[in-house]
Amino acid sequence: MIDTLFAGLIHGSAYALVAVGMSLIFGVTNVANFAQGSIVAAGMMVAWWLGGPLGLPIIVVIPVVALVCGIIGLLMNIGVIAPLEGRKPIAALLATIGIGQILDNGLQLIFGPQTRSFPEILPTHNLQAFGVRFGTSDIVMIIVAIISMLALWAFLKFGKAGQAIRATSQDPDAARQMGIPVASIRTLSFVIGAVLAGIAGIFVGLFNGNINPMNGGTIGMTAFVAATIGGLGSIPGAVVGGLALGLVEAVGVRAFGDGAHDLITFGALILILILRPQGLFGGAHDATSEPMTGTFLGATRPIELPRWANWVLAVLLLATPFFFNDYLSGIGIQATIYAIAAVGLTLISGSAGQTILGMAGPLAIGAYASALLVGTLHWPFLLALVASGVIAAVISTVLTFPVWKLSGHYVAIATIGLGAVTVAIIRLWEPLTRGSLGITGISYPNVFGAVLNTQQEMYLLNAVVLLVALWIVTRIRKSHVGHVFEAIGADQEAAEALSIRSGSYKALAYAIAALLGGLAGSLMAHEYTYIDPTMFNSTMSMTILTIIVLGGMNAPLGAVIGSIVLIGAPELLRPISDARILIYGLLLVIIILFRPQGLFAKKG
Repeated sequence: MIDTLFAGLIHGSAYALVAVGMSLIFGVTNVANFAQGSIVAAGMMVAWWLGGPLGLPIIVVIPVVALVCGIIGLLMNIGVIAPLEGRKPIAALLATIGIGQILDNGLQLIFGPQTRSFPEILPTHNLQAFGVRFGTSDIVMIIVAIISMLALWAFLKFGKAGQAIRATSQDPDAARQMGIPVASIRTLSFVIGAVLAGIAGIFVGLFNGNINPMNGGTIGMTAFVAATIGGLGSIPGAVVGGLALGLVEAVGVRAFGDGAHDLITFGALILILILRPQGLFGGAHDATSEPMTGTFLGATRPIELPRWANWVLAVLLLATPFFFNDYLSGIGIQATIYAIAAVGLTLISGSAGQTILGMAGPLAIGAYASALLVGTLHWPFLLALVASGVIAAVISTVLTFPVWKLSGHYVAIATIGLGAVTVAIIRLWEPLTRGSLGITGISYPNVFGAVLNTQQEMYLLNAVVLLVALWIVTRIRKSHVGHVFEAIGADQEAAEALSIRSGSYKALAYAIAALLGGLAGSLMAHEYTYIDPTMFNSTMSMTILTIIVLGGMNAPLGAVIGSIVLIGAPELLRPISDARILIYGLLLVIIILFRPQGLFAKKG
């Protein structure tokens, strides 16, 4: 048990370093930096190159990694985040996702995607005490973490720039009036956060032994959970949250196996959000901050097409399968699946103004429900398709029921956890779902006795379902309920003053989005004929959200356009596949900077 606690302490120290940087950035800029995990990976890979091929000692590796990651943080803020000041913080959040994709793909291009051994720049198993083997690297990791946090505390407490950071965090407008250069202070916070992430990457590499450029995503998301548990914006909270989460994970995995990792991590997140949404060390006033709520610009509206134009587009969509070859039809299948899920998301994230970051959960529920209904209970496909959407809506509504009493970014963060918990339960429920092995041999869609087993036929089926989804969402938007959604998204406080129960209506909008997500998951299961838990990850959730950002958050037809750009364009870039995700991330950042209302919306 001692070895388990020690391992948890080591992991918790790394989480704490990354979480402190996240909380510092959040407290000063009100931006949730989802690129922090990618900076961890950057520090890890630079340390591998310095300590491996170049053979440099750790005393050189640490300052060089700190310098490189500090420059990344500097460029990230100056080039992307600072120009977004004054817009809804959801813009900056999604920009950090794009930056993370650029960094991840850039690291793969520079260092290669393969897994490799991290150089032993410090001994890793040369000490023993109380029956536990550990290394100098573990001791140094703890010492560096303690020194870094104490130095940051002293800097914030006694340093002139540190005091300016604290003042900016408490009230940026008042700080600006007192002559504090708020823009420079925000840049400094990004630099410090990036340096801490890079240093954490060194010791994560030492502890894990084997690394690849994509390792940063998991620790970045876990550190974000730690920061939320401690209280976003609270430095002491980030430290306590990181250490506590590391210990809880270590004990939980020892007791229930590695498959329970996500259930423990994100279950703890949901529990703390329900019991104390501002976190262990956050103040009650923090719960009013809503950085992940609303659209990019308040005064935007979707482009309205005449009725005849909509009919022309519908006919063209249904006609394309008859002219596409297998390859293009395969791209169409992927694009329409994501479009169906994204169309539903325009109601909750666009009209109702509540960002959802965990749409992979409803897709997973729909996919597994349909596969089991058809494969085990032998239901007809069309009946299973509809039932899967309903099941996804019901289960998602039940799971999210406690979080709608929260506000703003706490709901958005909770949906991350709920999506991860849903997939973790699927992974652990082996007698029903076959766990990590997934379900194979799922039958092709059978519609009125006709088996749809060609790419063109499946694409046509998806196009029909997509048109139905567009019709449903459009009718809802024009109804009384749709107008209520828009009122809540435009001004939630004013809507509640008129006795509108915003939480209940947001839950309804989410249920509709989950229903369409379940339909998309069902189609995915039967057209891929294989599903496993790894398919329904945070990348899927972020992709669906990014689709509506590109097309226009409150534009259903824009969701289709966004899906074509985001899903179809990378496939067309397959000849340069090594760089296509980098180009995709760059495209996302450019859209956010220069076309924030989306491709199919206009400033109202």
